[in-house]
Amino acid sequence: QEQLVASGGGSVQAGGSLRLSCAASLYTYNYCMGWFRQAPGKEREGVAVIGRDRTTSYADSVKGRFTISKDNAKNTLYLQMNSLNPEDTAIYYCAARYSISCLLQVGDFGYWGQGTQVTVSS
Repeated sequence: QEQLVASGGGSVQAGGSLRLSCAASLYTYNYCMGWFRQAPGKEREGVAVIGRDRTTSYADSVKGRFTISKDNAKNTLYLQMNSLNPEDTAIYYCAARYSISCLLQVGDFGYWGQGTQVTVSS
């Protein structure tokens, strides 16, 4: 059973930064990896994905502020989040998909971490 363990969440003020990490028991070089988030009362949405070839894709709401990356030697996924605002408040989940195709679609991903809470205050 593959496992993903997300960490790094916390509470920050608007304009602040956080770096999320996701330790994986699978080989990240061979998977499409992604970050998703779910705010209270809202559906889970895609934030950023990174493909096997390190091609990235971002939600419009985070472009220019968030950066997704991965360290295949450590099998770890990251999400650097800068210029945070209250609308970024959510539980953030890391996910993996064993596929060359790598899109910001929740339903495509079969492996999920447990989530880490990010709270941004104004």
